[in-house]
Amino acid sequence: MASESTDTSGFAERYATALYEMADEARQLDAVADDLRGLKALLEDSDDLRRLVRSPLIDRQAQTGAMMAVLEKAGIGDLPRRFVGVVGHNRRLFALGAIIDAYLSLLARRRGEETAYVSSAAALNDDQQARLAESLRKAVGSKVRVETAVDPSLIGGLVVRVGSRMIDSSVETKLQRMQLAMKGA
Repeated sequence: MASESTDTSGFAERYATALYEMADEARQLDAVADDLRGLKALLEDSDDLRRLVRSPLIDRQAQTGAMMAVLEKAGIGDLPRRFVGVVGHNRRLFALGAIIDAYLSLLARRRGEETAYVSSAAALNDDQQARLAESLRKAVGSKVRVETAVDPSLIGGLVVRVGSRMIDSSVETKLQRMQLAMKGA
């Protein structure tokens, strides 16, 4: 199982590097990154789409054709669409999420940016995201791009992960700590 994820990350990195080089040559690094973020959101939001890209039972042409229709409908640009077509033809759509993450990570590394993954109980508005990014930039010492996710189970507060560092100021965690402390009393 561990070697399987290592294999996936290995070719995901290679695919991401190839896409990065094509996007750089076409001067579309940011446009491709935006399209990939949109595609990642589609994958995260749709159980059917995840089943489509992960199912070994669906024939390669049908899988790729369906993905191309989804990308067309979502307004994904030409370069990412053609790239996903190649990924589908090579029967690697199951790794699309890992490829997207690898591309975004490579782009951030080449720009000297860190990515902060932030979970909050409710969606953060633009002002809150900007203030959070500025606070993180000061703490980390480099540019920080904030990736947000909503997790209602947190009740309130934030969980922030930058690299290997994690800050959990969620109400859920504070309640768990209080519960553990009360058991000991």
